[in-house]
Amino acid sequence: MTQIEMARKGVLTDEMRSVAISEGKDPDEIMSLVAQGLIAIPANRNLKKPQIKGVGKDLSIKVNANIGTSSDQVDLDMELSKLKASVEAGADTVMDLSTGGDIGWIRKRITEATPIPLGTVPIYQAAVQTTRDDRGIIHMDPDEIFDVIEQQAREGVDFVTVHCGITTLALERLRAQGRITDIVSRGGAFLATWMLYNKEQNPLYAQFDRLLDIAYEHDVTLSLGDSLRPGCLADATDHAQIEELIVLGQLTKRAWGHNVQVMIEGPGHVPLNQVEMNIQLQKRLCHGAPFYVLGPLVTDIASGHDHIACAIGGAVAGMAGADFLCYVTPAEHLALPGVEDVREGVIASKIAAHAADLARGNKLAWEKDLAMAHARKTLDWDKQIALSLDPRKARAYRENSKPKSEEEACTMCGPFCAIKLVREYFNDSEASGCA
Repeated sequence: MTQIEMARKGVLTDEMRSVAISEGKDPDEIMSLVAQGLIAIPANRNLKKPQIKGVGKDLSIKVNANIGTSSDQVDLDMELSKLKASVEAGADTVMDLSTGGDIGWIRKRITEATPIPLGTVPIYQAAVQTTRDDRGIIHMDPDEIFDVIEQQAREGVDFVTVHCGITTLALERLRAQGRITDIVSRGGAFLATWMLYNKEQNPLYAQFDRLLDIAYEHDVTLSLGDSLRPGCLADATDHAQIEELIVLGQLTKRAWGHNVQVMIEGPGHVPLNQVEMNIQLQKRLCHGAPFYVLGPLVTDIASGHDHIACAIGGAVAGMAGADFLCYVTPAEHLALPGVEDVREGVIASKIAAHAADLARGNKLAWEKDLAMAHARKTLDWDKQIALSLDPRKARAYRENSKPKSEEEACTMCGPFCAIKLVREYFNDSEASGCA
């Protein structure tokens, strides 16, 4: 049985208990929300990861890191280093998006090494295999897509992005409105070109029940991908995007009816003033299913700093109800990210997620910030560093710029440290009996 099926039968699984403990929640409350599909616990039954994560209603906002090779750069050691950096920086999940080298072997090694839930985009492997057989993507056999999904499910992948919502009707909407960036989703582009050439419906949509059978057998969470996410601000919240979202809402109901866990993927490039509306649309059209957003990026011109554009959008999205943030690195739109890019991307999205958790009144988030406030009041530098979202960077700043005389202070204020001056004044006032 799957997590959602067991929850519906009143069975409290170890995974549900683990989520309850980590979130400071009542286990029965977690079970109830899983049963409703409002929380997903990506946990493939074939290969349990050391860390269990819940995504959805009333939980802390989670952060995903993308790693993986490209046709230009294939270095397994590098990808394993990115995985390590992601985990150390606090990523809750990781996705292997490899498109270069021996994809199966690379995924196997990443699967063995990751302590956190693993996601993939199976159509990448199917498309790469097709091109290596000297066939164009337009000649991809739908059976190959399902074979790859089943293979990855057997190997222990916890969640898969599947672009089920891009239909012939959605493509008609796209053509009619005339987007600037058309389709920027790689998986969506693979399927769109196949559909247009073969004049057939998207096989992941047409054979959705087949996909559900695979997901149910292995308890793989379906992350319903947004093939038509906007690739620039001018394309945001258009007919094609909404048409796909409507379809994803319909498929969500079908998945829940089959006892399969679901998350919904969302945009993309979205102006700041449209972010909240996008979250509300998804929650309404997709029945409150966990929402997994890429960013969203709130400007198109932050190249080299897109992790900051992502964090701004992610904080607003999280405050509005998004459950899961997919990070963006400084290398986005420019190159395959390196290890430090991955680390910076995770930290930026962790800051966004935490800021949104605070705005949503998350008790554990507030406890952390209050602890930091007390550490700053007492000038406890070790505790301040330990409590920070990026202890490594915080420690480096402190150690590389040590105060010359006032050890309690920092080199910004030195003897004019506001906290130290006021603290000493209050102590002197108390000693002299001043009120």
